[in-house]
Amino acid sequence: MIINRDNVNREPCRDPAAREGGAPRVLSFGRSFSDHMFKRYFETAGQKGAWGDGHIVPLEHFSLHPATASLHYSQQIFEGLKAYYGVDGKVRTFRIAENAARFNRSATRMCMPTMPDADFIDAVNAVVDVDRLSIPQGKGQSLYIRPAMISTDAFLGVQPSESYCFFVILSPVGGYYASGFAPVSIKVEENYVRAVQGGVGEAKTGGNYAAGLLSQVQAKKEGFTQVLWLDAKERTYVEEVGTMNIFFKIAGKVLTSPLTGTVLQGVTRMSVIQLLRDWGYDVEERRLAVSELVSASKCGELEEVFGTGTAAVISSVASLSYKGNLMQVADGQIGDLSKQLYDHITGIQFGEIEDNFG
Repeated sequence: MIINRDNVNREPCRDPAAREGGAPRVLSFGRSFSDHMFKRYFETAGQKGAWGDGHIVPLEHFSLHPATASLHYSQQIFEGLKAYYGVDGKVRTFRIAENAARFNRSATRMCMPTMPDADFIDAVNAVVDVDRLSIPQGKGQSLYIRPAMISTDAFLGVQPSESYCFFVILSPVGGYYASGFAPVSIKVEENYVRAVQGGVGEAKTGGNYAAGLLSQVQAKKEGFTQVLWLDAKERTYVEEVGTMNIFFKIAGKVLTSPLTGTVLQGVTRMSVIQLLRDWGYDVEERRLAVSELVSASKCGELEEVFGTGTAAVISSVASLSYKGNLMQVADGQIGDLSKQLYDHITGIQFGEIEDNFG
């Protein structure tokens, strides 16, 4: 892939707030952006399509026809990963090859063109390198990377688009939750569902997240941080939280939902399972009924609950609410295993701990 650097500012701003002459600020998640973006277009000619050259350009708005397919039929996918400014001055991304592979799995499911994993990685690395001075160096801060692809045909009809735009934007971020690493409270959703077997639950597409917004808003009004989804068919088995995969430590064993098509194949999830097994924990990927959680809570065997994801890395859970009954976890405090995993993974990401897994 040829990558052109069009009108690239070689001295990007370290703190986006300085563009307006303001003082450096505490970074909230996903509201500040770096100076540049990556763009690449796919066009179909006859029966064959091809990706064009890549371009790194100043961050800019898109100009889209009102009939653009992605606006009407949600043919759209994205990824999320981070770049970290290490204690040794090196810039690292975490398991980017896994994001490239998942991006192509999502593209295939949404009937969109794939691209070589190497092109995805080169695009991300190139724009991060151009805006490397925008990577914040505060504790717990990083550069959130959002690769995405949208269909761009101007056509009102339900069919795959023939043209697409792949782009990468960058956002200097602090912690995902305003509460930092403080434990979160979760409501088990009883009325709505997010994903069904045979659907697009394991694809990283915007519709999956839109489907959860109403439940999330209602849960926050009730004082909860997030929603835990149950399976769509029986409303019996736990699946994942709106923004993360979820793990339960019950009587010394760690349990998480299997990847059966309705749960996102999280990169942090994969890393946690690998670490836990390396540390000697018994980890089971199996269907877990919410009634089993209730029973474990009542008999004191629900020892710890935590979520995993790129944004928050590890999120300790203080309580779960189901049918109006509150299940307190670890006395509402940060779980020991949650803290150990968070420290170890972020230690690898920031170059403080040796990475033994490549």
